[in-house]
Amino acid sequence: MRFASYIAEDRKFWGAVADGGMIALSPEFPQFATLRNVIEADAFTLLEAAARERAVTNRDGTFAWDIPIPDPEKIICVGVNFPDRNAEYKDGQEAPPNMSLFPRFARSFTGHDQPLIRPPESEKLDYEGEIAIIIGKGGRRIAQEEAYGHIAALTLCNEGTIRDWVRHAKFNVTQGKNWDRSGAMGPWLVPFHESSQLEDVRITTRVNGELRQDDRTSRMLFPIPRQISYISTFTTLMPGDIIVTGTPTGAGARFDPPRFLKPGDIIEIEAEGIGKLVNTVTDEAMT
Repeated sequence: MRFASYIAEDRKFWGAVADGGMIALSPEFPQFATLRNVIEADAFTLLEAAARERAVTNRDGTFAWDIPIPDPEKIICVGVNFPDRNAEYKDGQEAPPNMSLFPRFARSFTGHDQPLIRPPESEKLDYEGEIAIIIGKGGRRIAQEEAYGHIAALTLCNEGTIRDWVRHAKFNVTQGKNWDRSGAMGPWLVPFHESSQLEDVRITTRVNGELRQDDRTSRMLFPIPRQISYISTFTTLMPGDIIVTGTPTGAGARFDPPRFLKPGDIIEIEAEGIGKLVNTVTDEAMT
């Protein structure tokens, strides 16, 4: 079963994804304001039982998808995590011994089937298809062999980037990664049960139907258990925290000439066993 956050009739809901629409569960569980609270309570099994045999409450076309966890304490992204991605930088350096990390804010993401927003300050909006993991069991200095036990769920991420703004400072990419609604996350959460859901998963990105990114998680330079272990060394991971695990080669900036996103483009990010995240692009409406 999959779970999602959404907006209907100007109200925020969360619930179970069903054929034809959503089963609203948030009114039945007021103790869980968001799916982050569900994860804190380890309550997916409870929700699955509640959704069973329930009818759809919000039909497709009557709601808008929201990001699955609208209120995480932190979102941490892993950069340069596939062999060919390191080569794309053409700096002659081998892959580093430790992973590159940067934060993103929830406001920088929009939901499935919503447009990415290209700001007037730059036309260099780029895509990055990634798998995101949601922490269930928090912890500090988590051992790699125990890391999978700290994952509650999986989702997809378009880690949209304003490319020229990641070069505004010598060591800091944060400002290029956090424009409002420049990225997307969703459509839903897939509860995590076993390592096979992550160990060798194909992830692809298509732009207007053209395959641009295509790789497998088994080729990551820093596998997901190592990510969890390394990140939890310096910060306590909390239930609902999100780790965006890295993108394959093929982002628009790496073409010659670059192929940045423009209004009307359709970006589809897909991963085996998780689903498909689809977004369009529009220019920011200036008031």
